[in-house]
Amino acid sequence: MITLEGFGKDYGEFTAVESIDLQIDAGETFGFIGPNGAGKSTTIRFLATLLRATRGRGEVAGCDVMNDPMGVRRAIGYMPDNFGVYDGMRVWEFLDFFAVAYGIARSQRGPIIDNVLELLDLGHKRDDFVNGLSRGMKQRLCLAKTLVHDPPVLILDEPASGLDPRARVEVKALLKELRRMGKTILISSHILTELADCCTSIGIIERGQLLMSGPIDQVYRKIRRNRTVEIAFTENAEAGISILRSSPALRDLEMRPDRVIAELETDDAGLSTLLNHLIAQGVQMRSFYDRDPTLEDVFMSVTEGLVS
Repeated sequence: MITLEGFGKDYGEFTAVESIDLQIDAGETFGFIGPNGAGKSTTIRFLATLLRATRGRGEVAGCDVMNDPMGVRRAIGYMPDNFGVYDGMRVWEFLDFFAVAYGIARSQRGPIIDNVLELLDLGHKRDDFVNGLSRGMKQRLCLAKTLVHDPPVLILDEPASGLDPRARVEVKALLKELRRMGKTILISSHILTELADCCTSIGIIERGQLLMSGPIDQVYRKIRRNRTVEIAFTENAEAGISILRSSPALRDLEMRPDRVIAELETDDAGLSTLLNHLIAQGVQMRSFYDRDPTLEDVFMSVTEGLVS
C-alpha cells in the first residue's frame, strides 16, 4: 500500500534522508520511530506530495507520488505535526470545508460529517467554534478532517503531540478502531510508548537512515540477544542467587528487596533449563517472569554506536 524505493532528500549540502527502502502492506499500522530531526517528517511530507525527492521514488495505493500526486491525495488522509484551525468556523463547517475540497456532493456531505463526528466522539461539539476547542479536541478534529473522503491510507505525523495522558490514550484507541476498519496507517512519533501497543510493524530512523523495519514481533526477536528474567524467591533465596551467579549465561544481576532481575544471554531452552535447575535444588519461587523488551530497548539497541 505504501512503497519507498531509494528515497532521499537533500537541502543544499545537508542530507535530511539518505536512502530509504520501505514496504507497508494494506491494513498495517506502521510506527515510524525516531527522535526529532531524524527524517520522519521529511519522509512523510514526501509521501503526502508536499515536497519532491532528491532521489528515489514512492508509491501510495498504486499511485506514483511524483508522477500522480492528485491520485495520492485522493487516497490519503494526511495529518501534519502542526496544523491550524480557522477562526469563526464551527466544527461542522470546518469538516464541510474539507468535504467540498475533496469534491464530495452536497447531498452526501451532511451524512458523512455526522458519521465522522460520531466516530471521533465529536458529535456534542458539532456547533462549537473550532478556535474554542481544547488542544485534544482540535487534535480529534484534525483527525476527523482526514477521514471525510474515506481514504484507504492515513498518514499521521505526531498525532498525539502535546496531548495530556488521557487524550493520548483516547488517540490510541481511535487508531486501533481505524485499523479494525481496514485503514492502512503510517504514524510517526518520537515518544515510543505511544506506539508500543497500537502498531503491527515499526521502522526505526536515525540521522536520515532507516536502521531496521518489519513486523514488531520480528524486530523484537532480532534485537533480543539477552533475556531479562525477574524472579521472586520465597524460600532458599541464597541458593537461587548462587545458581544464577554461577551461570555462564549471566550478564548482569540486580538485587531488589522483593525480587532479583537477571540478564542472561540465552534462549527459551536455556531459560527452561535454569528454571528446572532452581526447582531441583529446592529453590521456591513466587514468580519466574521472562520480561519482554520494550520499544525503548529496541531503539537503544538498534541505534547503539550511531549517536555520538
